[in-house]
Order: sequence, then C-alpha cells, then structure tokens
Amino acid sequence: MHTTRRHLLAAAAAGATLIAAPAWGQAAKPRKIILGQSVPLTGAGDQIGLAFAGGSKLYFDAFNGRKNNPGWTFELQQLDDGYDATKAAANAKKLLADGADLLYGFVGTAASEAGAEVAAKEGAIFFAPYAASDKLRDPSASNVFHVRPSLYDEAFKMVRHCATLGQNRIAVLAEDDAMGRAGLAAVQQAITELKLPPLVANAVVPVNSDKVDAAVTKLFAAQPQAIIQVSLFNSTAHFIRKMRKAGYAGSFLNFSVVGIDPLFAALGKEIGGVVVSQVVPSPRSSATPIVKEYLAAIDNSDQTPSYESLEGFIAAKTLSEAVRRAGRNADKAALLKAMASMNDYDVGGFRINLRAGVRDSIRAIDLVTITADGKIVR
Repeated sequence: MHTTRRHLLAAAAAGATLIAAPAWGQAAKPRKIILGQSVPLTGAGDQIGLAFAGGSKLYFDAFNGRKNNPGWTFELQQLDDGYDATKAAANAKKLLADGADLLYGFVGTAASEAGAEVAAKEGAIFFAPYAASDKLRDPSASNVFHVRPSLYDEAFKMVRHCATLGQNRIAVLAEDDAMGRAGLAAVQQAITELKLPPLVANAVVPVNSDKVDAAVTKLFAAQPQAIIQVSLFNSTAHFIRKMRKAGYAGSFLNFSVVGIDPLFAALGKEIGGVVVSQVVPSPRSSATPIVKEYLAAIDNSDQTPSYESLEGFIAAKTLSEAVRRAGRNADKAALLKAMASMNDYDVGGFRINLRAGVRDSIRAIDLVTITADGKIVR
C-alpha cells in the first residue's frame, strides 16, 4: 500500500464536495451519474477499503477519459466511515441527500447492512457491497445487487475442500462483529448441507486485534484438523502465529475478506501453506481479459495490483454495463430491470451473477495457497 495513495484517497474523500445529480430519467448532456460510496479509508479495514475504492475509481476514471464516451460519465463520491456501521449509515443518508443516483461499493458486513437499510428506506439501488451478510441476498431485497459470491458460497467451497482431504474435525475463528457472526453461520450451514459432523469448536476475537490468547487455548484444546477463519488480517495473523507456536499443525483456511496482501505483510514467511478463498481472478493473470484491462489502467496510476483493487475495478465495470443496457436516459426502474437480467454477464473472461439466489461456489471461487516467498498458487 503506497502512503501517497492512502493520503490522496483519504484527502479526496474528506474534502469532496457533493454535486447534485439529475434524477433518473432527466436527461443531461452529457449525463453525469453520481455514485455514493461509504468505505473505510481509515480504521480496522482501511487497507481493504482503500484498495477496493481505488480499483473502483481506476475504472471510472478510465471510462470517463475515453474519446468515444457513450454520452454519460460517472462521478464516484467516496466518504470515509472508518469501518463503523453508524458512520456508514450517516454517510449513506448524506450521499443520497446530496444527489447520489445510487449507493455503491460499501465495504464490511455491518456497514453494508446499514447502508442497505438506508437505501431501502430511500428507494435507492444498493450495488456491489463487499462482504455483505447473506441476509442481503434475500429475494425481498430487490434493490440490492451483488458482484461477489455469498459468504455461504465461500464457506461451502472451503468446507467441501476440507471434506475432500478427510478433514472432518473443523473449527471456526470469528471476529466479534457482524461479519464474524455471518461467516460462522455460513460455515455451519455448509457443514449441515454437506452432512459433516458439527464444528468441534468455535471462538471469537475482537476485530482486527492481537487479543487472541483465549481463542488459541480453546481451539488448540479441541484439536481440529482445519480451522476456518472469518477475520481481518491482523487478528488472523496473530492467531496463526500463536497456534503454530503452541504446536498446532493443522490447516488454516480464510474467507476472502481477510485481505491477502495485508495478511502477507503481517505474516511474512509464516504465511506458507495458508489457504485463502478468492472471488475474483488473480490480479496478475494477464491472460484473463478483465485482468489485462485492469493492469493497463493500473500502469497509469500509483496503485499496485491486488485482489481487492481488481474486485473494485470489476464492480465498477459491471455497473457501467448495467447503465449501458438500461439506456442513457433510463429511469431507475429500467436500471433495476437491467441489473436483474445480468445473471450471466461476462465482464472479460470472468462471469458475474447479479441476481439474488444464484450459487457461485463452484464457478467463481478459487482456493489459493501462498508460498513463503509470496507466490500465490491455485
């Protein structure tokens, strides 16, 4: 993470002046579509938030700079919520009141739930939340559209992987927040559906903290063959390090929300063998068209490639396609209809389902391991 990038993004978010946008269906020449994003540019999830927000802005800036612009541009208004759900809700209200056409790319389970609640009350679209709980995938949440697979999809992939290896003694480490609780529930659901024995133990730790001793004692005593972690990189790294020091030799598997780059920075060579679920292609796989497009854009920026940044880029391009399908002067109903029909969108060698209820545990999720020198292996 470049310090320059962090400061520029944070300063831009803090000092942004929100510009009123025309309501859906009112033509402007060229039309400007305002996207409101509440994201942690500071706080526990800042490295993930900065990367996701940066990748989103990377795409929108490239789109706006095209010579063959289709007649509309995007303005991404980013406000810092510090990984705090109350602040995210306040930001959502402010963004909509100041003219945002829709809410986009909220980061974190609690923040996404808070933003989605505001969007529902205001009749707004809530697009591409990062790490939202699966309750936002209920068909009744018809204004919410997901670019990434569900927590259940990730849990199913990891639990099935454990079962394939004969690892039926599974435990969960979860952070004491909405994300941790949602991830734990997803793992338990996957275990039930795969007809495996119940968890041998689970433990909770403070969010992104080094206070993991009690969890280490509890889970080590249970002697699981595999531990699935639904936690950010700091608590994940401290837990892995202390479990290994205690003599644990089993597997560690992580939800994608851990942040693979910050986890590597925190663990260094000790990351060898750790498994991380990923919901987008490798950001260095230039043979994949969307990654090639992303890398070309990143060459003209101060960013470095990452899974989280690529996911932001993909989310932004998917939204752009939804606007194209709806038409330049479409109203909100037309945009909702366009998004609801995107159940098999090829964003560039990678397919996306925006429709609620579609399971992506087979198609869109990779389990990767990381070597001691930082190489990612599928």
